[in-house]
Amino acid sequence: MKLGEVLVKEGLITKEHLRLALERQVIFGGRIGTNIVELGILTEDEFTRFLSRYLKIPVVESSQLAGLDEETLASISKEMAEKYKAIPFKKEKNRLHVVMLDPKNMNAVDEFRFVSGYDIIPYAASELRILYALEKYYGVKRDLRYISIFDHFEEEEKQVAATDTGELKKIKEAFADVREKEEIAGLLISEAQKAAKRVALFIVKGSNVSGWKSKGISAEGVEINTTLPSIFNEVLTRKAYYRGPVLKIPGNADLIKILSGTPQDSLTMPINIRERAIALLYADNGNNSVLDANLNYLNTLVAIASIAFELLILRKKIMDM
Repeated sequence: MKLGEVLVKEGLITKEHLRLALERQVIFGGRIGTNIVELGILTEDEFTRFLSRYLKIPVVESSQLAGLDEETLASISKEMAEKYKAIPFKKEKNRLHVVMLDPKNMNAVDEFRFVSGYDIIPYAASELRILYALEKYYGVKRDLRYISIFDHFEEEEKQVAATDTGELKKIKEAFADVREKEEIAGLLISEAQKAAKRVALFIVKGSNVSGWKSKGISAEGVEINTTLPSIFNEVLTRKAYYRGPVLKIPGNADLIKILSGTPQDSLTMPINIRERAIALLYADNGNNSVLDANLNYLNTLVAIASIAFELLILRKKIMDM
């Protein structure tokens, strides 16, 4: 059974998701898992956790591939790393830990053992993460199809640096100071537009969402039904973000009117309070542009906003007692 079919069998994706990913794979190339992640059907973490179960091999966290030392990297030549899509990331006594695109390739494992003199412990990771590390550490040039997602990884690393320098702390303090829901919404939209040209916040009202605040587009007051298959329906049903094109289907018709087109790259994230979505944050860079937003940054921003909304509700409950 192929990997995509196993994902459907386990209920992680639907047959329709697999069809979309296969269509994208034909056009853009890359492995099926890469296309599933790029479409926002699964997060990279969700896919790698599945990959670990599927291959029965541990996966590498992105933090384990940060700041690798030259001595460890020199255990495998650039030519071998590129040939087998592999990166050594840790030495431990007589063992060398290596993340590989195909960790079941015993010929590669034997070759690594021979040239390094170490016992090899293979690990799995997403194709995207491995190719990014190959470019970063060995100078293996990226294929153009990966340019946007590689930029996301670079932004992730910048975000870690931003956290260290206190930029996120300032954002948290700003949210902590607000006392009205309009202020929270305004702050969220302003900060989100630092990562995307067009952003909109929608309030969830039963089977509809209503445009609340926006920048770069006019979404205020627009009512969109979420019962039909659509981006918003998928986000509310799965309780997870959607990353991918705004498809020209009936359920997306009202959103397409707001956007004056069908962006090929967009992001919609739920703002949850106690596992219930109270609002949706939509972002894109226009109808003909790649969304180069930092997903980690927006994830953190949405998480902070969720807490701010919940605290506001609790304050009002206390005052009403």
